[in-house]
Amino acid sequence: MKFDVVVIGAGVVGALVARELSRYELKVALLERSDDVAAGASRANSGIVHGGFDPVPGTRKAELNLRGTMMMPALTAELGVSYRNNGSLVLAFSEEEAARVRALYDRGIANGVPGLSILSREEVFALEPNVSREVVAALRCTSSGIVCPYGLTIAAVGNAMDNGVKLICNFEVDHICHTADGYVIYAGDRKVESDYIVNCAGLFADRVAAMVGDTGYNLIPRMGEYMLLDHAARDLCSHTLFQVPTAAGKGILVSPTADGNILIGPTSVEVENRDRDHRDTSAAGLAIIRRAAEKSVPQIPWRQIITSFTGLRASLEGGDDFVIEASKNASGVVHAIGIDSPGLSSAPAIAKELVALLQGEGLVCKNKESFCGTRPSYHAFANLSDEEKNAKIAENPAYGHVICRCEVITEGEIVDAIHRNPPARSMDAVKRRVRTGMGRCQGGFCTTYITEILARELGIPVGEVTKFGEGSELLRGFTKEEEEWL
Repeated sequence: MKFDVVVIGAGVVGALVARELSRYELKVALLERSDDVAAGASRANSGIVHGGFDPVPGTRKAELNLRGTMMMPALTAELGVSYRNNGSLVLAFSEEEAARVRALYDRGIANGVPGLSILSREEVFALEPNVSREVVAALRCTSSGIVCPYGLTIAAVGNAMDNGVKLICNFEVDHICHTADGYVIYAGDRKVESDYIVNCAGLFADRVAAMVGDTGYNLIPRMGEYMLLDHAARDLCSHTLFQVPTAAGKGILVSPTADGNILIGPTSVEVENRDRDHRDTSAAGLAIIRRAAEKSVPQIPWRQIITSFTGLRASLEGGDDFVIEASKNASGVVHAIGIDSPGLSSAPAIAKELVALLQGEGLVCKNKESFCGTRPSYHAFANLSDEEKNAKIAENPAYGHVICRCEVITEGEIVDAIHRNPPARSMDAVKRRVRTGMGRCQGGFCTTYITEILARELGIPVGEVTKFGEGSELLRGFTKEEEEWL
């Protein structure tokens, strides 16, 4: 089948591009190299919807950050995604840093950011009683927020699929041919054809660009390590707490998440050997986080840590701005390259920008009368009243069977995630949709039950159930058959 548009990369930008394109009478495919969407930078980042005071005025980052942040509340409401407008504080610990905070305020005003003010130390303590008594001032931004990054990506892909977009996973693009009829995009011996291409390949966007003749881009994977605290620590802070940014990034933050945890991090380190699939945490990196975070909040309850993880972002070598442009060498191809921070905040605006570039390349976009832009939350059952829950359980008893005790997730919700667009096909895919295994025990009690549910619903042996796709099978065999497989 030939498509009108192929979007390469099912991270948050690619997902929102696919959703924008699904508004129109077009045949659209979304290609993803992994077994599920939101498997790259959109899987593991801070989830901060930045106000927009940090980017240099006049840059694409400044423009698109502000636009995207303003779009986020309505977008997340439409897609049933966790979002909180909690605001942020940039803490200054000296008069020198207070001067830099005032410079950030001036930059934010130049960028058009609403809700900015400079707070005295007493005003900071009134808002956040747990912050360090060494704070002398802070920049407050009331327009910033927090969102679930993978939740937004999954919901956007699901909404796009509900409106006709085809998702093709395990499709790692390795070659693109320009023909008289458009483009042929290859992944090994598999191929798809398209008239137009949107390159949203994240850390691999430079390689995809080179496949159509646009060389000269070089992306550097930068590693950010994080720690996540249990729900029991949720009262530690209500705002996202930043330190004064440096050339390496926005520094170590302490922030609530949209789902009620406390997130601490990240580091910002270039990955050794520039491995674009690096996911390891390190004792040194986690120690850096602890020391730096205690500068902002001295009494962090470290015993409440339930997990640590690493995310990667795509930094453009020799550049400090987003590259969002039509190809210089291939008509009908548009690129999003170097979408690092504030990429998540900017993603809704970037998506619209890329569709506009496609139209400039000749794509005709006719409105689809049947388009539906809303989608119920994966957590809709938890938000029901007791009476509504009882009615749902009477209709389907699986909703009365709690599988994940930490997060109180039912069998009915897990089954729904397996069959709803985009369908969950692995343990991690279920986890990203309904939060199974994200509580204090980190799946210690529920993993075996979810394995059985996946096997049953997918019609496969339990030995074929994976954590995150082929090669990550969870089981080697059954104990009663030990002699056969040991």
